Amino acid sequence: MSKFPYLRQDFLASIVVFLVAVPLCVGVAVASGVPAELGLITGIVGGILTGLMPGSSLQVSGPAAGLTVLVFEAVSEFGVAALGVIVLFAGLLQLAMGFFGIGRWFRAISVSVVEGMLCGIGLVIIAGQIYAAAGLKAPESGIGKIAGLPGALADALTDTGALTSLAIGAGTIAVIVLWARMPKAVRSVPGALAAVVLATVATLVFGLQVATVEVEGLLGVIQPPGAGAFGELAGPAIWGTIIAFALIASAESLFSAAAVDRLHNGPRTQYDKEMIAQGAGNTVCGLLGALPMTAVIVRSSANVNAGAKTKASRVLHGVWLLLFAAAMPWALALIPIPALAGILVHAGWKLIPFRQVVALWRGHKGEALILVVTAVSIVAVNMFEGVLIGLALSVVKTAWEASHVKLEIIDKGAGPIQAYLSGNATFLRLPKILDALESLPQDRPVELDLKGLHHLDHACRTALESWAERHSATGTEPVKVTQAQAAPDGETVSAP
Repeated sequence: MSKFPYLRQDFLASIVVFLVAVPLCVGVAVASGVPAELGLITGIVGGILTGLMPGSSLQVSGPAAGLTVLVFEAVSEFGVAALGVIVLFAGLLQLAMGFFGIGRWFRAISVSVVEGMLCGIGLVIIAGQIYAAAGLKAPESGIGKIAGLPGALADALTDTGALTSLAIGAGTIAVIVLWARMPKAVRSVPGALAAVVLATVATLVFGLQVATVEVEGLLGVIQPPGAGAFGELAGPAIWGTIIAFALIASAESLFSAAAVDRLHNGPRTQYDKEMIAQGAGNTVCGLLGALPMTAVIVRSSANVNAGAKTKASRVLHGVWLLLFAAAMPWALALIPIPALAGILVHAGWKLIPFRQVVALWRGHKGEALILVVTAVSIVAVNMFEGVLIGLALSVVKTAWEASHVKLEIIDKGAGPIQAYLSGNATFLRLPKILDALESLPQDRPVELDLKGLHHLDHACRTALESWAERHSATGTEPVKVTQAQAAPDGETVSAP
């Protein structure tokens, strides 16, 4: 039996993934405000280094559209020179999380928060890249980008150069969308690559005056972090960005792994090992001053659909990227920037989970609300804080749903009023409990039975004690309390 039984399938799949990766690597880099070659370097490291490591055998790593917004914000605030330090320490943080077994816990993150994150990112990418497609400068904030679109489009329609640039971007999107309806033999060439090639040819043939990618050469863009960049670590601001890079890149990679596992019947993802592989890749990318990497669902699904069987396909795709970047850098200088913008607008559109929102709204309105709030927060504030808002809302919702409590009051007209509490008494349900107890007649004795409680938190315990004191202070017989057998914190409710 051959030592490499799937070499043919993996070789062919690697070519497909390479062709998908080239325009995306370049487009993500340009949209992030860094040289195009840095995107290719991240793709090379993701293919060769991360590709060789254990974790998820078929998913492919590289620069991701999902981190474009965060990288652009980081470069704008700290400069390109500090990008390497941010990515380096984000990678080290991922390595630590992998070694300490935190990787599997990312599966506990609410899917609504992740979908909301992707939706918010998609909206910001679309808005920002429409400006790039028209050759215009985009506002810095997400809200500014969206609010300024009508004016920007109106300006573009009166400017021949901007209109030409916008037409190339729109044509690129049209080719990508229509390519999916072509015969199967034609679709063997990825739509994004076909769109870039056609846009490049049209620009050259018709002599269109549009901006193209600036090329510096592979070695010219590699900038290991210097002493000045490490000096940024003294300020607290950069650490928030590092944590954001690590957490969001990890979440995107591990959720991508779960999605890829559903596409094939091969070995399942080992989440902690995949976290270590992503951390190793980002550590090297940081040392090279390149973009951060994540596992990318577009390339990963292309890899599986192309028939890949082992990790050899993703490693080979990294080799092809290296050969392309070393031997054909001049080809990058021919690519029109509005064509890359069109690719990213389409990628951003694919990030918006339209079907999931509709399905959630029909079955789980609370989850749909979390998705929408997360997306809006990312657009209105920034990605890191938007995700934190989504996570906080998810925790509050879970706590609210878990704190079911029932208060049953029996008044036979004579003798003490009997009140039975059952379920989980937490501070979230405290107003409901107190309203019911405080509405009881002050001149009647009360028996409060807590034996039906599974959980009684400190806030409820204290509030019930206070209510019992107030009710008994009017000269009424003291409230008689029957305790729950065991409160989780060992505390009991007592009445005077």
